[in-house]
Amino acid sequence: MAAKDLYEKDYYQILGVSKGADSAAIKKQYRKLARELHPDKTKGDKKLEDRFKAVSEAYDILSDDKKRREYDEVREAVKSGRVPPGFNGGGQGFNGGDFSDLFGPGGDIFSTLFGGARQRHGADLQTEASIGFKESIYGTELNLRLSPNGSTPANITTRVPAGIKDGAKIKIKGRGAPGAAGPGDLYVLIHVTPHPIFSRKDENIHLTLPITFGEATLGADISVPTLDGDEVTVRIAPGTPSGRTLRVKSRGVKKGLNAGDLMITLDVAIPQRVDGAAKKAIEDFAKATNDFDPRKELFSKAKK
Repeated sequence: MAAKDLYEKDYYQILGVSKGADSAAIKKQYRKLARELHPDKTKGDKKLEDRFKAVSEAYDILSDDKKRREYDEVREAVKSGRVPPGFNGGGQGFNGGDFSDLFGPGGDIFSTLFGGARQRHGADLQTEASIGFKESIYGTELNLRLSPNGSTPANITTRVPAGIKDGAKIKIKGRGAPGAAGPGDLYVLIHVTPHPIFSRKDENIHLTLPITFGEATLGADISVPTLDGDEVTVRIAPGTPSGRTLRVKSRGVKKGLNAGDLMITLDVAIPQRVDGAAKKAIEDFAKATNDFDPRKELFSKAKK
């Protein structure tokens, strides 16, 4: 297997699992794909046959703990341009480990990687940048000024994709430290500044909406701000309790043709002080509804 093949083949992506997936998840996903792509079902479709072969190859590596560990280590070495410590040629890998079962006899990946002039790419670098909550949802452009390894400061501009999450990294190819075989890459760690009223969970935008006791009891149509800057109207049903969540479809994070929702959690706000006619009205209300006991079953359930 040539180094280029190893670098380009992401067996995790081919199989459709995360890098941290356990053996059970890997086996389950393989069985699912094997059923879908088996040649008996694809009826000579060359594209699907090739996909089946790729999935089988990925499973052969990832289902074997030793092969998987060696694959992860060597692929990381290829990406970073490092020479594995303890390499001594002839299919021997990290600390003299034998990679022949992973790469086949001859270990041609190592002769490709480490034979001849051992030029190195420059080191990968990392920096950090903060963006606003709205910028993380709609995307933005970052302007960075960096001095890799004390070199002349450089202005770097990159696009932050819409829908990026706090803690995600953006890779800028070839903007790392210089090296004999070319520069390394630059990774930008993104920090998203919290919004005063909106938050995010997965692809949904969340908002807590204060409502009055009267609105909760009698019902109401209420205008609600959205992240887009316009307003939507939601209907509060009579007798709505505090904590109920309403959904406004497709007003969340947009990704391609899909979009999350706006999730509105209702919070019944109680005035800290009431006087005069308002106090009298509440007292009359309490008397008129004294047969309503919200704690009626509380103590009986506590004994179960």
